[in-house]
Amino acid sequence: MFRSVRHMIYDLIEWRSQILSGTLPQDELKELKKKVTAKIDYGNRILDLDLVVRDEDGNILDPEQTSTISLFRAHEIASKQVEERLQEEKSQKQNIDINRQAKFAATPSFALFVNLKNVVCKIGEDAEVLMSLYDPLESKFISENYLVRWSSCGLPKDIDRLHNLRAVFTDLGSKDLKREKISFVCQIVRVGRMELRDNNTRKLTSGLRRPFGVAGTSGT
Repeated sequence: MFRSVRHMIYDLIEWRSQILSGTLPQDELKELKKKVTAKIDYGNRILDLDLVVRDEDGNILDPEQTSTISLFRAHEIASKQVEERLQEEKSQKQNIDINRQAKFAATPSFALFVNLKNVVCKIGEDAEVLMSLYDPLESKFISENYLVRWSSCGLPKDIDRLHNLRAVFTDLGSKDLKREKISFVCQIVRVGRMELRDNNTRKLTSGLRRPFGVAGTSGT
C-alpha cells in the first residue's frame, strides 16, 4: 500500500509541474487534468477515503448549487470509473504474476546448498575432495565439481576457509527435477607418493594424484 501511494504521489508531483509550466496546449492540459483527478479519486478509493464528485472537466461539484439528482448521478459515474480502474489494475497485476510464474517455470531456478563440515577419512597425505551431482540412470555427471583441497593434518589447505566451506549447485532446472534419480557423489583423490608404504627415498615421488575413495547418496 505504501509503495502504491508513493508512486501515485510521484506521478501527481510530475503532472503538477507540467500544469504549472504553462507550456501545454489546451487539449493536452485538459487530458492531463483528467488524469490527475482520476489518480486522486483512485488513491482515495484504495485508502478508503471519501469519493469526491466532479463534473466532466474534473471540477468539484458544489452541493449548494447542484441538485440532489445530479449529485447522485455524478456519484454513480465516479464510482463506476473508480471500480473499472480497480478491476483494470487487478487484471494487470494478475497478468504480471502469471508471466512471472511462467518465466520462473521456464528458467533454471532451483539450487542445492552444500556445507562441508569435515572430512573424516584417514589418508596420511594431502587430498582433494570433489563433490558433484550424478545421474545413475544415464551414467553421467550433471554438474561441475566442487573442489576442496584437504591437508594431511586433517584441515583445509586454505585455513582461512575453515568452517566456511560452502557451495551452491545452481544448474538445476525443470529437466533435472524430472530425473528419476540424482546422486550426490563425493570423490577423494590422494595427492602424494605412488605408494603410501614407500619409504625408499630413492623411489620417493610426490604430487601424484591417485584415487583413494568415493561415497554417494541416492535420492529421487
